[in-house]
Amino acid sequence: MNRQGTLGRGLTLGLLQAAMLLGLGGQLLLDRALRPRGWARTQPVDPYLPIRGRYVALHLMVRLEGERAPLDPSSRGGSRSWVSLHSRGGEVLARPVPQGTAGALPARGASPAGWVRLEPPVAFFIPPAGPDPSRGPLRGSMWVEVTLPDQGRPRPIRLGVSDGELFPPRPLPLG
Repeated sequence: MNRQGTLGRGLTLGLLQAAMLLGLGGQLLLDRALRPRGWARTQPVDPYLPIRGRYVALHLMVRLEGERAPLDPSSRGGSRSWVSLHSRGGEVLARPVPQGTAGALPARGASPAGWVRLEPPVAFFIPPAGPDPSRGPLRGSMWVEVTLPDQGRPRPIRLGVSDGELFPPRPLPLG
């Protein structure tokens, strides 16, 4: 095999990979610009991995809108239920839906105040110079702003903190 043929194939493969990466990045930026977004309360989870990188796993806690009967009232896990998400007034809200509904996400439990926990947790990647906000003391509750795609789990954008009175939450400086 000659050197010029190998170089041409390598260049073609590199261009194909760059096109795929730019396509995915463009799709995510387009979703962020056009899809609804809102704030959801979070519970940080340590994934217990020896090499976990610079991210924190977050359980999204969303307020259940409307009737609460379809969800298990146990806040300690309970049975899995299905919800669809939408944004109103800058907050992410959940609505009970039957399993198999387009865009339905699994949720567990419901608190007496009507909060459900989405399953599984989402990953929020922390900038290299930024502190891990889940490991230090916070004054208030941690929230995450997310984009709500047509299909799949919400995509985290930024973290914030609220003292219970403040909405939307104050964004956390991460680097």
